[in-house]
Amino acid sequence: MRWGSSDRCGPGRWRDARLLRGRAPRGGPGGLACAETAGSLPAVFSWEPFGKVSVMSESIHDDDPGFGVFHAGELQAHQRYGAARLTRGLAASVRDRLNPRLIAFLKAQPFFFIATANDRGDCDCSYRGRQHAPPNDPEPLLAVPDERTIVFPDYPGNNFFNSIGNLLTNPRIGMLFIDFASATRVRINGTARVIDEVGDYWRDWPSAARLIEVTVQQAYPNCRARIPRLVPAPG
Repeated sequence: MRWGSSDRCGPGRWRDARLLRGRAPRGGPGGLACAETAGSLPAVFSWEPFGKVSVMSESIHDDDPGFGVFHAGELQAHQRYGAARLTRGLAASVRDRLNPRLIAFLKAQPFFFIATANDRGDCDCSYRGRQHAPPNDPEPLLAVPDERTIVFPDYPGNNFFNSIGNLLTNPRIGMLFIDFASATRVRINGTARVIDEVGDYWRDWPSAARLIEVTVQQAYPNCRARIPRLVPAPG
C-alpha cells in the first residue's frame, strides 16, 4: 500500500510519498513532511481542505471496497482505460457521511448545481443559489441537520418543475459544489425526497415553496484541474 501526503508546498504537487508494508502509521499519512525525499505516486486522491489521503494498491479483488462504491460501468471504465489498479484508492476517498469541515464548506458556498433524471433516464441539470433581497442578508444556502442529511429550499420559479418532476419519479440526485476562489470542488450523491411543507425552516427560508431533503450516499472531492480562479465581485 502506498500513502502520499500532499503539499503544503503548492496545489497539485505531491512531494512526499512512501512505500509502507503492513499497517499505516498512527495519524495516517498526513505526518509525512514536504522536506523529505520524494518518491513517486501514480495517483493522488486529495480530500483538501478536509484532510489529505492517498491510497494505492497494485491489485484489486472482488472483496475490495471499490466494488461497493463503483457500479459496473465505472469498473468497466477503470479496466478499459488502465485505471483498475487505482480502484481501491479511489474508493477510499468516497465517504457516506459529512464531516464537520465538509459541512462548513458546503454551508459557506453561495450556490451549487444539481443533476436529476426521470424514470426513463432523461437528465436535467439545475443551478441552486441563495435567495437574496437587499438590504437583507442572503438566506442560508442549505441546512445539514445531521451528517447524512442535507436540506435545501425550492423557490417559486418558471413552473417547469424539471428537477422536482424528476425527483418525483426517480429519487437519485447529484450535487456539485465549486469554490472558484480556492479551486475546490466537492460532489455529493444520494437520494432525495420532496417535502411540500416548509415547517420550522420558514425562519431560514420564508419565501421557499417546498424543501428537498437529500440522504447522502457518497461525498467526495474532485480534482482542481481546469477550475478557473474567480473572485467575488464587491457588494
